[in-house]
Amino acid sequence: MNIESVYMEKSQVQKLLSAASGDAALLYLYLKSGNPLEGASAALQLNDTRLSCAAATLRQLGIWQQEQNKPVFGERPAYTEQDVLRAMGSDDAFHSMYGEVQRRLGRVLTTEELKILLGFVRYLGLGEDVVCVLVTYCIERNRQRGNPRNPSLRTIEKEAYAWAEQGIDTMAAAAAFIHGQNVYFSRMGQLQRILQIRGRNLTAAEEKYAKAWLEMGFEDEALTMAYERTCLNTGGLNWAYMNKILTRWKDAGWTRAGDIRNGDRKPVPKGASGGLGAAELEAIQKVLQEG
Repeated sequence: MNIESVYMEKSQVQKLLSAASGDAALLYLYLKSGNPLEGASAALQLNDTRLSCAAATLRQLGIWQQEQNKPVFGERPAYTEQDVLRAMGSDDAFHSMYGEVQRRLGRVLTTEELKILLGFVRYLGLGEDVVCVLVTYCIERNRQRGNPRNPSLRTIEKEAYAWAEQGIDTMAAAAAFIHGQNVYFSRMGQLQRILQIRGRNLTAAEEKYAKAWLEMGFEDEALTMAYERTCLNTGGLNWAYMNKILTRWKDAGWTRAGDIRNGDRKPVPKGASGGLGAAELEAIQKVLQEG
C-alpha cells in the first residue's frame, strides 16, 4: 500500500478513542486507506472473530457502514402452541436456550412468552446464543437505570427488534454493541457526577442534552468548565444555557480544556470599562495616580 495521507475528522478520532478498541482503530485506518474488507484479515493479522468484532464496533460507532440490505420487520408471525411444542421437542438449541432464559429471568415462561422467544430465532434470525446475551443485557440495563425487577418478554422483544434491525445477530456484533453501551453508561454516569445529579435518573429531555454533549466529544474537564460557568452565570444548572456554551465551543473546535482556556478569551475593546461602574473606575484611577 502506498498511501500519502489519510484524512480523519476529529469526531471520528474521538469516537475511536472512546471505543477503546485497538482492532477497530486498526481496521478503520485500513478501510480509510481505500483497502477492501475482504483482505483485512490477512493484512492486519486478525482472525475471523477479532475482525468481526472490530467491524461491528465501527458500525456501532456510526463511522463505517458495510453495504448490506437492512431487513424491515413487521409484526411477528402468529405462532401456535403446536409450533412451540415442536420446537421444544425437536430443536435442541431452542430447548437449551429456553432453559437458560428461564434461569436468567428467575421464573417459568408462559406459552405466550415462548411464542415470543420462538419469534426471536425464526422471525428475527437471532442465534440462540445471541438471545441469551440479549436477555442478560436487558436485565443489566434495568439495574443500571435503578430498576431491580427483571424485564418482561415484551420489553425484551422491543430490544430484540432493535438489534435485528441494526444487524446485531452474531456474538461478535452483540459484544461490540454491549461494549459501546457500557462505555456510554460509564460516561453518562461521570457526566451526572460532574453536574451534581445524585439519587435520580435523568429525564428524557435531560438525557437528550447529555447524550448530545457526549457525542460532541468533550473531555470531562471541559464539561466541568461549562457547568461551573453555567452555575456562575445563572445560579445553578440550566441545561439550555450550558448547551449554548458547549455548542459554541464545539463550533469553534474546542473540546479539550486547554483549547478552551486558550481560545475562549474575549478581548476587551479599546476604551471599554470591562463592566465596572463609575465609582470603581474613579477609585482605580485615584490609586494609580497615588502610585
